[in-house]
Amino acid sequence: MIALGAGALGGLALHLATPTLGPELTALLLTPIDLIADIFLRLLRMLVAPLVLFSIMSGMVGIGDPRRLSRLGLRTFAYYMGTSLVAIVTGMLLVNLIRPGIGADLALPEATAPASSVGALDILRRLVPENIFDALVRLDMLQIIFFALLAGFAITTLPDRHREVLSRGAESLFELMTRLAHVVLGVLPVAVFALLFRIVAHGGVSRLGGLGWYFMTVLTALLIHGLLTLPLIARLLAGVSPRRWAAAVGQALITAFSTSSSSATLPVTLETVEKKGGVSNEVSSFVLPLGATINMDGTALYECIATIFIAQYYASSSGYELTVSRQLMVVFTALLASIGAAGIPSAGLVMMTVILQALDLPLEGALLVAAVDRPLDMVRTAINVWSDTIGAAVIGRYEGSPPLPDEA
Repeated sequence: MIALGAGALGGLALHLATPTLGPELTALLLTPIDLIADIFLRLLRMLVAPLVLFSIMSGMVGIGDPRRLSRLGLRTFAYYMGTSLVAIVTGMLLVNLIRPGIGADLALPEATAPASSVGALDILRRLVPENIFDALVRLDMLQIIFFALLAGFAITTLPDRHREVLSRGAESLFELMTRLAHVVLGVLPVAVFALLFRIVAHGGVSRLGGLGWYFMTVLTALLIHGLLTLPLIARLLAGVSPRRWAAAVGQALITAFSTSSSSATLPVTLETVEKKGGVSNEVSSFVLPLGATINMDGTALYECIATIFIAQYYASSSGYELTVSRQLMVVFTALLASIGAAGIPSAGLVMMTVILQALDLPLEGALLVAAVDRPLDMVRTAINVWSDTIGAAVIGRYEGSPPLPDEA
């Protein structure tokens, strides 16, 4: 928030001084600001392909023996994919209803190459890479995600001696990429300052109005999912009172909100779900760590809204065609990208570049929405963990380990 305020004030000061300084001196003063923003975008591009690749592979090998998917794993995976899809659709409906990007003045660069029209069959065809190395170079995220899912599953089917080596390798590489993401995202406030400075310097504070509507759209969608959809699932599928369950896992939700990290919250989540929620260790030790890796309801919802918000801006400012098929691609890619979202603060920013890349939209949009990301990150992490705990309650009920067993 300090970076947001400082960037806006600094940019406003330069904007007001432009008539006195002249365009040439103003451009010269903005040169280091542009350099900072461009370097950060390059760092994001550097991270996104290996982070997605090793995150998804690590999540798949974390399943372990594929025979575990026979019942417990299939139920868990179905729950996580189902709630993430519902969250994405909620976000898509709300952003199309409010349309915060239409008419917004965001001063983003023009889309370099308008995406060609795509249909459902085209999306499926594009999933399969002819050359994975070429896909990595081109940052074709759909193909990278497909390969990661396939490779991760294949590792789980190998003989023990090969599976253990490759599993440790995938997990170690994921930890390495997570550490690099921590380093890059550590300078996010500087990048936000630079981008806000540049936007306001060119067009004044009026250009921040569109971000306000975007912020409220994401927050409203998150609250709908967290306060209506997930409690309904808790009541109908887990058979528990949402209020009682929230009280039982409240410490985990508070930790998630304050740390913005589902991975850092995992020990607290395990303890509260087992000791206060009454779910067995057998269920919670499988469902919750897997959920911290692949279940990102709030992140998937945010990525969907943010991408469509940016696409709406380009649709109204430069003729970009935001077709139904492209919105379906957003839904599909957001669902897959949420599997690869690391459970660290602002990781959704990195994963959003996956969807922007799939739609041929400039990545500067990801940096723009990062200006108001921190409070949203806190809320969506709490939603992610809230969904994880309800998932444990649902699976526990059907695995003979009902949550809140003392409930009348």
